[in-house]
Amino acid sequence: MKAPVAGHPLPQGGEGSKFNSITFWIRNRSASVHGDRPARGGLPRRHAVISGIVLATLALVPACTQKKAPAVAPTVTVQVVPAESGKIERKITADAVIYPLRQAALVPKINAPVHQFYVERGSHVRAGELLAQLENQDLLAAKTDNEGAYQQAEAAYETATKQSLPEETQKAELDAKAAKEVMQAAQKAYASQQKLLQQGAVARKSVDDANVAFIQARNQYDIARRHLESLQKLGTAQGMKSAEGQLTSAKGKYLGAQAQLSYAEIRSPIDGVVTDRPLYAGEMAAAGAPLITVMDVSQVVARAHIDQQQAAALKVGDTAEIAAPGIAESLSGKVTMISPALDPGSTTVEVWVQAANPQERVRPGGSARVTIIAETVPKAVVIPAVAVLTAADGGASVMVVDDQNKPQARNVKLGIRDGDEIQITAGIQAGERVVTVGAYDLSKEDPDVLEKTTVLIATPSTTDPDKGGGESKAQATSGGDK
Repeated sequence: MKAPVAGHPLPQGGEGSKFNSITFWIRNRSASVHGDRPARGGLPRRHAVISGIVLATLALVPACTQKKAPAVAPTVTVQVVPAESGKIERKITADAVIYPLRQAALVPKINAPVHQFYVERGSHVRAGELLAQLENQDLLAAKTDNEGAYQQAEAAYETATKQSLPEETQKAELDAKAAKEVMQAAQKAYASQQKLLQQGAVARKSVDDANVAFIQARNQYDIARRHLESLQKLGTAQGMKSAEGQLTSAKGKYLGAQAQLSYAEIRSPIDGVVTDRPLYAGEMAAAGAPLITVMDVSQVVARAHIDQQQAAALKVGDTAEIAAPGIAESLSGKVTMISPALDPGSTTVEVWVQAANPQERVRPGGSARVTIIAETVPKAVVIPAVAVLTAADGGASVMVVDDQNKPQARNVKLGIRDGDEIQITAGIQAGERVVTVGAYDLSKEDPDVLEKTTVLIATPSTTDPDKGGGESKAQATSGGDK
């Protein structure tokens, strides 16, 4: 082998040693054949052409001889939970305003200064209790006056019912009495003549005369009796009617004065607590303006406006809760009223929820949040809502991990959602494991890649995993490209 050409030392071993050896051989060969006639770049022209061809050939050798690396099945770290069988409730929530169970705004019926208040704001009162007294001296005097007139009318009525009959009536009464006696005497004479006729002691004519006398006496008595009755009826009816009218008028005036006097007393119609008392003693109370407001807050009513589609699932008696700001525990209650008509302004349905208010912690007028249980499914397949994937067409699916830790997409039908849990009505069974963290990344895989994918089950982190699509920092991939 010839010695190396000057300026071109022999290459050392390595990946490029073959290339360097061939290049060295070409250079050496050219120098021996054509002599040392270097071209304008330091190499002979022919040497440069041959070197270019060889370099192009060698550049293709690694590409042809390199072997393709085998694909590695991807491995994904996910978090899973088993689908559970348990109770789930359909809850409807809405904002509401608190009202008392009962309320009474006490309005005076008369204009009078306030003489005295017997209660303050916050005072608990009973039904019928006297709360305030208005000035009533003039009303008391009017009542006394009308009471005397009433008593006078009563006395006149008694006199009218017991007084003697008029003279004409007395004469008619005497006439009737005398006619009755004559009739009775004529009747006895006629009976006596009949007995004597039977014994043959008198003639028939005597009997007939006695009979005529009896008939005439009886007719006279009937006339006198009817005349007396007409006089009695006319005189008694007119007198009684007059006396009764006077008594009724006097009684009405007396009762009116008594009622006016009672209006000066302001009494509570309900049990409750005084929530408003705008005036002070001595100020003028105006008729028609509330003087005292009493509310029964032993129970409260939360009035909420709910969408008509949601309200269609409600019924009176449904269990509900009322949550008010500043109150640690919610109040348990029931739906007591569902409006039969929509609110024309908001096209919503007004729903009332009534609940006991121990210690009067919830105050009327405040805002609250009502939660109504519209439906309860005792045995439902329940999974976390974050495990559900929603497609563009609205379809729902979940990622299920089998016993071999192989993921598979499963279409499901959704039911009731309760907070972070959702009911699955079809698609999976209780006990199957669903992916809660990492499901979104798995859903983006092609079906053939998903079949080869293996999952690693990670322990749930202490932080809240992904609140909107199944992603988490705990998710990881390994084992090659996906």
